[in-house]
Amino acid sequence: MTPYRPSRLAAAAAGPVAGGLGLAAAELLAGLVAGAPSPILSIGALLIAFQPPNVKQIVVDLFSTSDKLVLSLAVLAGALILSAALGLLERSRPGWGRAGFVALGLLALFAALRDPLFDGLLAIVAAVLATGISVITLPWLLRLAAPRANGARTARMLDFDRRRFLGTTVALAGAAATSGLVGRVLLERRASAAAAMPPLPTPRQTAAPIPSGARLDVDGITPLVVPNDAFYRIDTSLLIPRLDASDWQLEVTGMVDHAFTLTYPELLAMPMFEQYVTIACVSNEVGGDLVGNALWRGVHLHDLLDRAGVQQGATQLVGESFDGWTCGFPTAWLDPSTRQAMVAVAMNGEALPPEHGFPARLIVPGLYGYVSATKWLTRIRLTTLEAFDAYWVPLGWAKEAPILTQSRIDVPTSGTSVSAGTQPIAGVAWAPDRGVKRVEVQIDGGAWLAAEMSTPISDATWVQWLYRWDATAGDHTISVRATDGTGAVQTDQVSRPAPDGARGHHTIQVHVG
Repeated sequence: MTPYRPSRLAAAAAGPVAGGLGLAAAELLAGLVAGAPSPILSIGALLIAFQPPNVKQIVVDLFSTSDKLVLSLAVLAGALILSAALGLLERSRPGWGRAGFVALGLLALFAALRDPLFDGLLAIVAAVLATGISVITLPWLLRLAAPRANGARTARMLDFDRRRFLGTTVALAGAAATSGLVGRVLLERRASAAAAMPPLPTPRQTAAPIPSGARLDVDGITPLVVPNDAFYRIDTSLLIPRLDASDWQLEVTGMVDHAFTLTYPELLAMPMFEQYVTIACVSNEVGGDLVGNALWRGVHLHDLLDRAGVQQGATQLVGESFDGWTCGFPTAWLDPSTRQAMVAVAMNGEALPPEHGFPARLIVPGLYGYVSATKWLTRIRLTTLEAFDAYWVPLGWAKEAPILTQSRIDVPTSGTSVSAGTQPIAGVAWAPDRGVKRVEVQIDGGAWLAAEMSTPISDATWVQWLYRWDATAGDHTISVRATDGTGAVQTDQVSRPAPDGARGHHTIQVHVG
């Protein structure tokens, strides 16, 4: 009997099943064996590395901190769509669809080899496994879907062939989905598993106690100090890096007289200090929540630079992460008489959580994170502003990025209804490291009214604020603005986050019934 070609629908179904099986096998391997790459995460990281300008803000606007999940789902969907196309190609040009799966396997291998989280040999094993399964499964499914030429074949026999193909593809798709899901659960569980953190030394200089009046008692207001598990996370890593402190090193190099390298115990042996600092992401929209205040413990950055001996003419400090991600800011910002930049090793009294940069990260008061707050820090390099552009600069973001004066309304939330009478309008305001001098509220475009402010911890932190509003029935528009410690008033001129931060007044709509 001579087989006919399968239908286009069958070929389009066979492709995703074959591709999905290979992908699921690699995902399961990644979940079972530490160091084995996840093709979905590897390809996602590759897309992040080669993203075009302005994509970052679009993604953050649409998905906020769910951007990594959305990207992983998009990679999965893209892989299945490409697999369907390869199934159709294999139907019309045998061998070409299988060659396409080999090309996809090589792409996944290239992506995995770029990622320092994954082992190179295991990356090869995963690529061979996934590609081999897809290349073997695709032609087998197409043969199964192809009816054979036989004049004696009846409609019942043809229907049996169709049901056999359908049952096989459904079973294989179920196996692929189960294997892939198990692999991803195991991978995520390992990435989020609590690791034994080394004990932290007592800081030589502890932070002063939070002053009386620093916290306002208002339901729904953002906490003065944000807990670690609630602190915002924005970075380019799809899988939380779990670096081993026992072999971690920090290199200080570049335009210095004495380059040197520190181990983690050597860093911990240096004099430690603590400070509360509010940090913010440049992608934060007006009124957004990509900002937080925490107690950081670490080493004075100027102690490291003094030891290295910064050469005259070095105008930029570049922080580099374990995976090559970079940020950079002017050395002129490192004046210890006005702000205390640090290599932080602890957050809110605990060793840095892996998602926030363990073993060490940079914290520089007053600068947006994309130019200063390197997580998983492994290298500090001194250079010039002209000689190097850090990761986000070629993608359209400003090279110098002080945090803008901002304020946010937490209570009430926009679109809600409140009762008539005295109602709290409350939130937070920040202008690190200039401090906040005044917060004002405007109702329905009227006069700006002074709000009560909490006692600041320092100029490097945000404050809470409260206005007691005599709410009257109807629909109302409420806005807020802050004045920083220099006397500069938060602008009402609206701008998007790119290239150096969002501007404008946070404004909400409420109904009083």
